[in-house]
Amino acid sequence: MAFTTRRYRPADRQAFIDLNRDWIEEYFALEQSDREQLEGLEASILGKGGQIMVATLDDIVVGTGAILPPHHEPGDGRKWLEIVKMAAQKDVRGQGIGRAVLDSLVAEARAIGADAIWLETNGDLKAAIHLYEKSGFRHLAADELWPTPYARCNVQMVLEL
Repeated sequence: MAFTTRRYRPADRQAFIDLNRDWIEEYFALEQSDREQLEGLEASILGKGGQIMVATLDDIVVGTGAILPPHHEPGDGRKWLEIVKMAAQKDVRGQGIGRAVLDSLVAEARAIGADAIWLETNGDLKAAIHLYEKSGFRHLAADELWPTPYARCNVQMVLEL
């Protein structure tokens, strides 16, 4: 399978929304924070200085992820970014698309001078957690956890850059 990653284009909007809705509704329920981020992605991600990356296969978007300033400012003097809305089309999961999107987001963070990347996920998403661990993210201890706008998120991880 030959897929490529690239920056988001306005024509990718519906694919970004659909891929994220699909995985969230497959495992959980769409929450208000999801709706706000998906329906208003121009303001909630791009408008906050974020970047969306997509993976394409035969010019069809099959994976997504975004990186943006975090929803919580830890106030530690570091330049943090947050990864959100990682998704892959169900029939092509497990074929390296998530890794490619994640790698492009980490490269983007490095290019803009971030010190660390934070993300949150759910303990039931074993493949996602394994991907993050293999990419160098570490689990936050209980005393390091940030507030979360999501009921489903019970795992938080960080990558020091």
